[in-house]
Amino acid sequence: MKITDTNLTVFTKERWNKANNQLLAKMLEEFMYENIITPHEVKVNEESSLYEWKDPRGIVYRFEAKKRLFDSYEVLVETIYIEENNMLINSSRALQLLISLSDLDEMSFSTAGHLAKEYMHTLVADLHLQERLSADELANLDYAELEGEMTGHPWITYNKGRIGFNYNDYMKFAPEQKQKIQLSWIAVSKTVSSFHSLTSLQFQQVMEQELGEKTVEVFENQLQEKGLQPADYYYLPVHEWQWKNMIIPLYAHYLAENLIVPMGEGDDYYLPQQSIRTFVNTTNRNKYHVKLPMSILNTLVYRGLPSERTVIAPQVTKHIKDIRDNDSFLRDICKVGLLGEVATLNVDHPTFAAMKDAPYQYLEMLGVVWRESIYQELEEGEQAITLAALLHVDSKGKALVSSYIEQSALSASQWVEALMSATLPPLLHYLYQYGTVFSPHGQNTVLVLKEGKPVRIIMKDFVDDVNISDQSFKELQSLTPELKAVLRSEKPDGLTQFILTGLFICHFRYLAKVLENKEGISEYQFWNSVRSEILEYQKQFPKLQERFELFDLLRPSVTKLALNRNRMFDYGYNDGEDRPHASEHGEVRNALHEVAVIKQV
Repeated sequence: MKITDTNLTVFTKERWNKANNQLLAKMLEEFMYENIITPHEVKVNEESSLYEWKDPRGIVYRFEAKKRLFDSYEVLVETIYIEENNMLINSSRALQLLISLSDLDEMSFSTAGHLAKEYMHTLVADLHLQERLSADELANLDYAELEGEMTGHPWITYNKGRIGFNYNDYMKFAPEQKQKIQLSWIAVSKTVSSFHSLTSLQFQQVMEQELGEKTVEVFENQLQEKGLQPADYYYLPVHEWQWKNMIIPLYAHYLAENLIVPMGEGDDYYLPQQSIRTFVNTTNRNKYHVKLPMSILNTLVYRGLPSERTVIAPQVTKHIKDIRDNDSFLRDICKVGLLGEVATLNVDHPTFAAMKDAPYQYLEMLGVVWRESIYQELEEGEQAITLAALLHVDSKGKALVSSYIEQSALSASQWVEALMSATLPPLLHYLYQYGTVFSPHGQNTVLVLKEGKPVRIIMKDFVDDVNISDQSFKELQSLTPELKAVLRSEKPDGLTQFILTGLFICHFRYLAKVLENKEGISEYQFWNSVRSEILEYQKQFPKLQERFELFDLLRPSVTKLALNRNRMFDYGYNDGEDRPHASEHGEVRNALHEVAVIKQV
């Protein structure tokens, strides 16, 4: 392709400035929250304060911001003013803030350079995400289509870095491009791969559903023509990007010895979801969702599939579903849905797997997780959206959550109460009764609506994000040694972080802002609704009182996790043997405690 054939219609000065200003406001908000910068409060106005921060070079940042609960801030985009030597800086202002931070002793030169690349990639994606569908149009969009309209992680500022993609890859594979793709298939020798599934599910059944008998027959004939025995191979879907960038160059040995054999494309078409590596089948919605490794760096980690968790995923699914199926509260009252990871294939790399402390990205390069379809979980009249969708505001300033409230015919406060009633009880019950948590952030938690009203939730992504208590609860004694070895075990405070930070800080603090700005629901009213739902649950299960105190969600303060600080100062771009975890940095006042104190006063 000639460079003059590149479609650059979104690359306009107006879009660039808008994307920069929005990203700059987000950076200021999150860097204040994480104590990366500490601006001086110059003046207190009626609803906001004027802040000023000066970088080591003397560049001055002034802006107005509203103080919010959880020690957060809402920066007013239109008030941001950057001055150098009495001259305004108006272009690439988000990148200017990174330059200012790069002068701090804490950030290495290498980190600053790589981070600049991630911010530039994020800004390019933000150019493409302007002037999209309206909130009312999105409210009627299908689950898989809606994912392509979202703008990324609300907290991590470099949220669409996607290091490893070139621009052509971005246009083909980024979720916001909404390009349907076919998955390629390879045959992998059973001597170097392992298949795992629920005991009720055989490999042949998975293939008959995912490929169909005719395609399986075609693949078998291809192997036989090469003098190979089909019974000696598993079939495995791979992403085109992974095939070209990782499998061919790094599995050349397996290709040369026919331990990996390319088969061709499947018939079905898929849409990538926000995680980039998860795909929804649009040809047949009842087929599995497919999760594939893609060795690109996005947000904090490479998007591979950890081999030890891939292998154990079906056992985790069985454990989580057994809890639900044997508990009438979860099964009949909450009606919580669980998208099981029912079958997996894993292929270790012979060199990297044998190395001591090899970088984790090279241990996650080839495998698949087949997850149950969201559409199989829905009942008549139900609509599924990721919880993250509730944060979306369209280019005209209308919030998607406002469109759902209008559809429901509920008042905004009634809708919020319905949201808490749908979301919190099952998460609390898994925590208190079973010492088990999901990571219920906006992508893992699927909200089910009926005529716009929240009615229940569906949870997904067990392979990475199910965690258990380190306490000797009888409910955890049935765990197999294999599960105990893989599932992350946490102390009580650490276990509650998955709800306090994963759901409340990482999602609800942003939703509270949207609802206050667009629906007039004060954040105090919002967090009172959260607190009330927790207390209502505790009232229903008084026998768990000791565990309410052990897993205290209402305590005055919480250890502050810092996602941006992790990349910028603590972990950087190291290529370690384990995935980086969120940094801990001080304490944050718990809004669930503060609203009770304010109410009492």
